[in-house]
Amino acid sequence: MLRDTREVAWIKAAQKDFSKFPVGAQERIATALTNVAEGRMPDIAKPMKGLEAGVFEIALRYGKDAYRTVYTVQLDDAIWVIHAFKKKSKTGIKTPKPEVDLIRTRLKRLKEILT
Repeated sequence: MLRDTREVAWIKAAQKDFSKFPVGAQERIATALTNVAEGRMPDIAKPMKGLEAGVFEIALRYGKDAYRTVYTVQLDDAIWVIHAFKKKSKTGIKTPKPEVDLIRTRLKRLKEILT
């Protein structure tokens, strides 16, 4: 049976950052993105607080580190990965402001390109 799978598209800078993750972390996150593309919500993904609807964050603890991959499902027909980073926050679980600002900037630029 063929599934109705959406494309997973990447902002180039996000893909470059993601490629620096450990291979095991990349595999787990890639599996989660495949689930999203197939219409399922992975257990390590959640809506990203403070951003518009349709923006989600995959949060993965891997070893002693935390990795985040942010994507949007409401632009174009693709799942767009807009940011990937190793979380280094000293403020608990909250995503650092510079990361949130970068996500907002990339999201705005992507909308301008796609619309």
